[in-house]
Amino acid sequence: MVKKTPSAANSPFEAAAGLFDSALAGHVKESAQQIWLAGLGAFSKAQEEGGRVFEALVQEGVTLQRKTQTVAEDKLGAVSARVNARMAEVGQKVEEVSTKATGQWDRLETIFEQRVAKALAQLGVPRASEVQALTEQVERLRAQVAALKATASRPARKKPATRGAAVRGAKAPAAVAPTRRTPKP
Repeated sequence: MVKKTPSAANSPFEAAAGLFDSALAGHVKESAQQIWLAGLGAFSKAQEEGGRVFEALVQEGVTLQRKTQTVAEDKLGAVSARVNARMAEVGQKVEEVSTKATGQWDRLETIFEQRVAKALAQLGVPRASEVQALTEQVERLRAQVAALKATASRPARKKPATRGAAVRGAKAPAAVAPTRRTPKP
């Protein structure tokens, strides 16, 4: 192990370096202390003025929100007016198209009915009005047949013979021929 001699440890350079180190260290400590105090001062100042700054920011936010709402409502009103105008135009066009389509549909329906009626007539199928007329005629005939049956089923009244007619040589009244009954369909 090597021992240092006391003369080398006390050299003027080492003594100067030691003084320089302690002066530099003191200076760094002092600067750090000042920075720390400045930070604490800034923090304190921010706390004091923070409330006022916050309130000012809130006021600016309220003002900005009101302006934004006003602009948005104006824009919304303009857009709403344009949309309503477009909807009215579209409604008119839809109505026109609907009217045209209804007219075309009615025309197509008429053509179809005419062609079906023509085809049925060629096949000999009676029209609905003809079938209705025949049905009414059958009902009238049924009523007449029923009336005739009712009168035929009653026995004919015989008139009492008068003496004068028998004496004079008059013929006796002819008997009513029996009617033939037909079964109901």
